[in-house]
Amino acid sequence: MRAVVQRVSHAACMVDDTCTGKIEQGLLVLLGVEEEDTTEDLEWLAQKLVNLRVFSDEAGLMNKSVQDVGGNILLISQFTLFAQTKKGNRPSFIRAAKPSYAEPMYINMATRLSDLLGTQIKLGVFGADMKIDLRNDGPVTIVMNTKDKENH
Repeated sequence: MRAVVQRVSHAACMVDDTCTGKIEQGLLVLLGVEEEDTTEDLEWLAQKLVNLRVFSDEAGLMNKSVQDVGGNILLISQFTLFAQTKKGNRPSFIRAAKPSYAEPMYINMATRLSDLLGTQIKLGVFGADMKIDLRNDGPVTIVMNTKDKENH
């Protein structure tokens, strides 16, 4: 799994002029799934996301998590995170999981994040043409890959 995580002061997802999810302070998480991803990858990433210390403490240091600040998460499915651009100018998405595998993983991630945060996280619509409005706070943007867990 790959995730692009942005600390936001607000974020919203629109599908066909309908808001499907909106948060104020929290994390916008763009999530990509590949076929090799497992429930172990999902659990590792979920734990990292809710405990990631990217919010400022009283001294202005990034020492607080989304849990610590009472923030929320807007989770968006994003198969394009697995784009391969080595050859030509048209990206290949062959590494992205098929929807029949990726959608249940996306739903399971949403459930796990909600459980860990103790509140319902907000969602986009899997496979839809989404418009995301956000204000990146900092800016703070972090790219995470579950393949990296094996290096630690």
